[in-house]
Amino acid sequence: MTECIFCGIAAGEIPAQIVADDPEFLAFRDIAPKAPVHIVVIPRRHVASLAAAADLPEAVRARMPVFLAEVAELEGLGPTGYRVVTNHGPDSRQSVFHLHWHVLGGTLLSDAM
Repeated sequence: MTECIFCGIAAGEIPAQIVADDPEFLAFRDIAPKAPVHIVVIPRRHVASLAAAADLPEAVRARMPVFLAEVAELEGLGPTGYRVVTNHGPDSRQSVFHLHWHVLGGTLLSDAM
């Protein structure tokens, strides 16, 4: 098994509630949700954070926002809106060092970030 929990989920070694997947990305429910809808989206290829996104192929980088929007639509968040967040580094409280985004919605979210 890999040391990266998100790589383990992408490889099917660690169970997760999968919401959407394609050859480049995987979306699954967060195990400690911060909103009624809280989905984690990862690239299948391991890169540590947004700062390393240049290591992904250009086509994958271009598809990132499209896949995020597709996940939000699948979860019914399009009409009312949603938040997409990523963290980079320890000061942002990044806890898993595999690039990922949180798609949050399903309620009026706090204006505090």
